[in-house]
Amino acid sequence: MPQGKLVQGGADFQGANSSAAALGPDISAFGVGTETYAATVDETGGILALGTGATDDDNAVLTTTAKFAPRDGKMVLIARFKYDALTTIAVWVGWAEPLDTTTPVMPSEFSGTTMTYNPGGQIGLSFDTDGDTDDFRAVMGDGSAAISDSGSGIRASATLTADRWFEAEVILNEDGSGECWLGDSGHANSGSENKMRLIKRFTTDTLLTTTDLFYPVVMIETRASAASTLEVDYLFWRCGRDWRYS
Repeated sequence: MPQGKLVQGGADFQGANSSAAALGPDISAFGVGTETYAATVDETGGILALGTGATDDDNAVLTTTAKFAPRDGKMVLIARFKYDALTTIAVWVGWAEPLDTTTPVMPSEFSGTTMTYNPGGQIGLSFDTDGDTDDFRAVMGDGSAAISDSGSGIRASATLTADRWFEAEVILNEDGSGECWLGDSGHANSGSENKMRLIKRFTTDTLLTTTDLFYPVVMIETRASAASTLEVDYLFWRCGRDWRYS
């Protein structure tokens, strides 16, 4: 069992200003094409505008240089974000094995009615307008295939509106199981705040390998010859630290 120790990190981008956004010491950023990291100046609280280049499949990634293994304890990622347009984007939020920092690809991508799982372990929420039906989908995969009962992803039946906030929580447990939660404007509590809903709990059959190393990931990719923007309010994570392992 973890010995009561936690590793925590992330950013709420409070350092954003009129010309650029301070990503913070815990954040690593890269992408395909000419990605941009700017400030949203007409909203409070510090908002990072994460932008792609203007070529189809250009993307931008927020992650960290630190890596974590499920065996060391429960891993939790939380993020709040919104996209600028509904028609030509893909968004991925969750835990993934290392992405190539020069030519990163989405951990999983939805096209038509099929979810493609790219190499490496992953658990997260995928949104991709290349699919026949737009929605967020909970996914778990490894070895370029779905694992547990992920299949082509489990739909969130979310309300999809541009320029409205979404909140995600993705959990990876010590045994390789996990959970995907989503809050959207169509499912609000009595205070008109997004209500977090469990989209999928992955607990059966093959699960993620507990000794593999995972990174927190927030990623956007354009699906047209035009730049896309994902505004990110915050990205935080907390993970166990078990000192029995070197």
